[in-house]
Parts: sequence; structure tokens; C-alpha cells
Amino acid sequence: MRAVFVTSNENKLREAREILGIDLRSAALDLAEPQAVSVAEVALEKSRAARAALEDPPHPILVEDSGLVFEAWNGLPGALTKWFLRSVGNEGLLKMLAAYEDRSARAVCALAVSLPDGGGEVFVGEVPGLVAPSPRGGSGFGWDPIFVPETPGGETYAELGARKNDDSHRARAFRAARAALMRG
Repeated sequence: MRAVFVTSNENKLREAREILGIDLRSAALDLAEPQAVSVAEVALEKSRAARAALEDPPHPILVEDSGLVFEAWNGLPGALTKWFLRSVGNEGLLKMLAAYEDRSARAVCALAVSLPDGGGEVFVGEVPGLVAPSPRGGSGFGWDPIFVPETPGGETYAELGARKNDDSHRARAFRAARAALMRG
């Protein structure tokens, strides 16, 4: 199985290769970023644009979008997490959340798979958890230092290191997509 993962993020590419275990090439495309809170909506729109930009190759195109959903913020930052991080960083997110008692959150990943025959599907992986009171851990990227998945130990994604891929939001979405890709 051969596929192209559209990303310029080397960390996401590394995780995707580890999770999928298939011949995964990457393409760094400068695609328009749809403005929506739903990561699934953003991923699907970008997968269509990617297929066109790559001139309709004969293999699946994978486009991922992920975000951190704060329950106290009714779904934000969601697909806008990247923009929040660029503007205020993890410390800024924590300061903005400080006024709320509810620290529950969900890590969400949507992987849109665009097939050569025009078909496609979106696979969503979610992991419930909490937002840590302060950043912790030396590995990971993005918001990994502030997200604590609902697992024994209370470690952030950044503290889990390589164990993050055992059951992360990205792992859940990519494993679901892998099963579908291998069937078809």
C-alpha cells in the first residue's frame, strides 16, 4: 500500500509512519486553511484541495487535522488550536482557561482519505482527558505538554514520549484509516 500524507510537520509524519506501518510519502503543500471549529470539516476540505494540487495521483491522499477541545469553551479551540498556539502558546491557553473550573478536554484528530476513484472517508479519533495546570514533559510537540489523557498515571502527552502513539487521538484515527485502506 502506498499513500501520500500531506503535511509539513515532521513530528506528525513520524507519528503517522509509526502508526500506519505503510509506505507513506509526504507532500508539503501550502493549502488554504478552512476556518471551522470542526477538525473533520477542515480535514475533508483540505483533502479535496490536496488531491487537485497533486494532480490526482493514483493512490490515496491523507490529510490530517487535529485540535484540542476545551469543554468549557464549547468546542474551542478545536481546529483553530494551531492558530491559538501561534498567537499565545500553551501558557496563553492555560491563562485563558484559568477562569473556568471545568478543565475537561478532548484531543481530536480527523484523517481525511481521498481515493483515486473520487471516493473518500474521514476517520476521527478522540481521547478524553484534562488540561494540566501547567506544561509538563520534554517530548512531543504543540499542545502535548498541557493535555493529560484519561489513562492511569496522569501523564501529559509530552511526558508519555513514544508511549503516546499507543493510544493517542492520532493513533485512533490512523488505525481506523489503515484498516479501511487495507480492505479496499
